[in-house]
Amino acid sequence: MDLEIYIFTNGRPTTFPAMEYGARLGATLAEASVRLIGIEEQPSPAQIDEEQHPLEKVFAQAVEIFEQQGVFYALEVMRGPAEEVIPKRVAGQQALVVIGPLGRPPLKRLLAGRSFRHFMEHVSEPMIYVPKVKWPPKRILVCVGGLGYQVTAENLAIRLAKAVQAEMVLLTVVPPIDLDYPEARQVREHWHHLLETDTLIGKNLRRGLEIARQAGLQASVKVRNGIVIGEIVDEIKEGGYELICMGSPYSTQTLRQLYSPNITAEIAERDLAPVLTARYKPEG
Repeated sequence: MDLEIYIFTNGRPTTFPAMEYGARLGATLAEASVRLIGIEEQPSPAQIDEEQHPLEKVFAQAVEIFEQQGVFYALEVMRGPAEEVIPKRVAGQQALVVIGPLGRPPLKRLLAGRSFRHFMEHVSEPMIYVPKVKWPPKRILVCVGGLGYQVTAENLAIRLAKAVQAEMVLLTVVPPIDLDYPEARQVREHWHHLLETDTLIGKNLRRGLEIARQAGLQASVKVRNGIVIGEIVDEIKEGGYELICMGSPYSTQTLRQLYSPNITAEIAERDLAPVLTARYKPEG
């Protein structure tokens, strides 16, 4: 088995979509298995003697889903805060991490921030964030940037799209550009036909389009002009996509992620559709 799908739940109902999505992924991707890991975030000694463990109901529901989908699965229970357990458990594994909202109280989210941003920083493996189930993904949106950080997520998206015969759209957004240098001028002046330009973003679009079509997929390119986050949100709503694929700012080892907005997190936290994100890793 070349890929194991790690699904995490802390028992909150908000994580149930991740369990169903992970099961369907396991049933769809060849040679993939599923591992459900329940997290006891506040274990009590009294629970040992209780007839029903707090995670037992969740596991029973998950097992029913796994068996319906006919996937090979394993179950685990770990203790500790999810923000600590998940990065440690998946470190060094050839895994696809599937998580959902952890159901944190609004005050905790305000003080500590959204957990998804923590996972983006501390989990180097690919992740799918599932606020709601949209299956099967018949239209997949891949957000393409000039730096190519989306390549790993893009390759995973192509593998999934091929398995479910989904349509793939490669989207790039040309933002208002204040800096005046040759590449920026070319992007700004030729954004209507960016695919034909010799810019970095043009090359990335052609590369992604070629790979998708070589895989037998129906693929196309969409270019929008405006504020990046707003344009991506509008495209998701207008295009009716079931899966969004984006790179990670943590693909870079420079200080860029400290001053650049985390666009992937901003989109994921809108809870419009599942979001697949992965750090860029050189092919091979």
